[in-house]
Amino acid sequence: MQAVPVRATAIPSVTDALRAVESLVLASGQRTARRNAWTAVLEDRRRAKDRVEAEYVLEAAADHRSQAT
Repeated sequence: MQAVPVRATAIPSVTDALRAVESLVLASGQRTARRNAWTAVLEDRRRAKDRVEAEYVLEAAADHRSQAT
């Protein structure tokens, strides 16, 4: 009896599936624009987080200074 080779294929992730659909639906320029927009959103979120952290540090320093006087 001869062994039959079994080929395993990876199940694509949801991200892979969405990218495949995106590549079929959108032209190259639209994909680039969409990715650039998403990158801008992530950068805006990062800056907002940095602002909140800076605000916290400034308020803590002001509280510390007012207690010292």
